[in-house]
Amino acid sequence: MKLLIRKVHRWLAIVFALPLLVAFATALLLSFEPWIVERAIQPGSLDAATIRTLLAAHDPAGQARAVVFRSYDRTITLGSGRGGAGIVVDVDSGQARAGPSPLAKALGIARGLHETLLVDARWLVVASTGAMIVIAILGTLMGWPRITATVSGWHQAFAWGLLPLIVLSPLTALLMWAGITFATPAEAPRASSGPPMTLAEGIDLVGRDRDLSSLVWLRPQGGRLLARLAEEGEYRLYAVTREGTRAMPRNWPRLWHEGNFAGAWSAAMNVVVSLAVIGLLGTGLWIWLRRRVRMRVQRLGKRAAA
Repeated sequence: MKLLIRKVHRWLAIVFALPLLVAFATALLLSFEPWIVERAIQPGSLDAATIRTLLAAHDPAGQARAVVFRSYDRTITLGSGRGGAGIVVDVDSGQARAGPSPLAKALGIARGLHETLLVDARWLVVASTGAMIVIAILGTLMGWPRITATVSGWHQAFAWGLLPLIVLSPLTALLMWAGITFATPAEAPRASSGPPMTLAEGIDLVGRDRDLSSLVWLRPQGGRLLARLAEEGEYRLYAVTREGTRAMPRNWPRLWHEGNFAGAWSAAMNVVVSLAVIGLLGTGLWIWLRRRVRMRVQRLGKRAAA
């Protein structure tokens, strides 16, 4: 049984090695985003009047459905919603830019690779995520680690030492994919009655209750207008109603997976997990290749002796 577990563990890792390497390499880059956003926030540097002026200048017809604010390059993007292209506007100069900054582009490409491999292969990402959990479980069933100063010893030490975090990362990803938030519908504030609010009205309401310099985005979702803000190291979600902003229940799987619930500490947690999994995949493949070479040499030696 132990031999079978080892074989399944090994071949699952080999089959899904490439998508997992892409997923965790991009996760490593995305791990820094919450920290970059938090450090760039200048409290009180953005208000509703400024955003409304930019809306009037660059979206006079009122076609924009969402506003995205990037504190690290001081731009807002007026777009059609999540994933849609939009007009990038410099907050300080009020002028339109040709496109996002190189950093924003890099983070956008990394997110696309992380979620769909940029080829609409979300099914492969989900399958690889599930395989990662199975690989971790099979690794524990292979027995207690033998900590030695070898590649195999380091492989086992990192796998066991960071096991909870290594499992938590793909597990929260699957919970997000399944739409599980651990919040009950009764906890969510009710949507406003009457006609839908315009983006400008939403900006005014959020600006009345919150510091807009911490805004991440404002967009309609699920029949209501939602705002996400980076506050005290956490990305908080608010429903925007005519009475003001009301906190939405925390989506803990998303907060843990994205590492934006405790500022630099949660970002650092994701950096450690990403590096650990990349290291485990690398050392695992090295152990397998070394074993294959050794077996081939042994076979050649037997043939020569015969």
